[in-house]
Amino acid sequence: MAELLWTLTKKLKCNSLLRVSFLLLLTLALALFGYRFLKLKMQKLETMLSGPSMVVRELDNQQVVNLSRGELDNQQVVKVSELLHFQPNLLLPSRGDVLVLTPWLAPIIWEGTFDIDILNEQFLLQNTTIGLTVFAIQKHMVFLRLFLESAEKNFMVGHRVNYYIFTDQPDSVPRLTLKEDRQMVVLQVQNYSRLYDISMHRMEMISNLSAQRFLHEVDYLVCADVNVKFSNHVGVEILSSLFGTLHPGFFGLTRSFFSYEHRPHSQAYIPESEGDFYYIRAFFGGSVREVYRLTKACHQAMMVDKANGIEAVWQDESHLNKYLLYHKPTKILSPEYLMDKPLLKFSGILENRKQHYIPVRKNHQAHQL
Repeated sequence: MAELLWTLTKKLKCNSLLRVSFLLLLTLALALFGYRFLKLKMQKLETMLSGPSMVVRELDNQQVVNLSRGELDNQQVVKVSELLHFQPNLLLPSRGDVLVLTPWLAPIIWEGTFDIDILNEQFLLQNTTIGLTVFAIQKHMVFLRLFLESAEKNFMVGHRVNYYIFTDQPDSVPRLTLKEDRQMVVLQVQNYSRLYDISMHRMEMISNLSAQRFLHEVDYLVCADVNVKFSNHVGVEILSSLFGTLHPGFFGLTRSFFSYEHRPHSQAYIPESEGDFYYIRAFFGGSVREVYRLTKACHQAMMVDKANGIEAVWQDESHLNKYLLYHKPTKILSPEYLMDKPLLKFSGILENRKQHYIPVRKNHQAHQL
């Protein structure tokens, strides 16, 4: 019996020794494998860092460029320098005198709140094409040459642009020599005698052509009034899924002064207790899909009003404000983008930077200050 116990104990000790030895060998093998693997990865990383490389990835329809710092030739140094900029200071806001972010986190674009060089590089990487629609009907044809000439000088410089000119006088459209990657498309429309009919069919035609044509030709669509002059830079900083422009005549006023439609039987009706901002019809836009949704909704609402024998107080602008109240824009342009010169004396904040909008609509309540 004693001899049997001794034999069993000996076998157990041998098995334990074998297990310990196996574990030691396995640990050593794993350590050697891990060392070689890490060494190989480090070598690859050093190789990547030693030479220039550019990696592009998509993020929310934007492209982010990651640049490695290695030995660069002169051309590469120039390209990289275009993307280098001062680090943003989280403790120092870009503008401390005006609102730059809405409660729904949409940026409000003011001068000094963006770096146009960085934005240009981002949109150039996407090969972005921008469509600009304008209606030159009847006597408004007189504004078209100035509109186009100023757009050629200041609108989306360096990017591909398609001008879509809706007019009842195609033979009177000025023939301009356009910059590279720009083209003009003349679209003949009916001559409407009443302003309301023009504004209603403006929404209809932009909506229809967005689905039929614009969706296949451009990435973003900007809709402007013909009596607009681009007297300063207007670039890709305005582009977003859906943007509107703050009316300069209502800057700093409460919603009780806004020219909303307050008659409940109109489709443009906004209760007196509601309203974020007052947007001007002269300059709005976004992605083609979002512009299609906006213009289609506004046109349908105007058709319902027409059937009920009512016209909104400011035609399509009233319906635009109703739409943007319940479909929040993803970006808002400050009044700097459409600045009536006579309004400058009423504000100590607005600077004469854009001066785009030529006429002053004196019937607007805010213009009677």
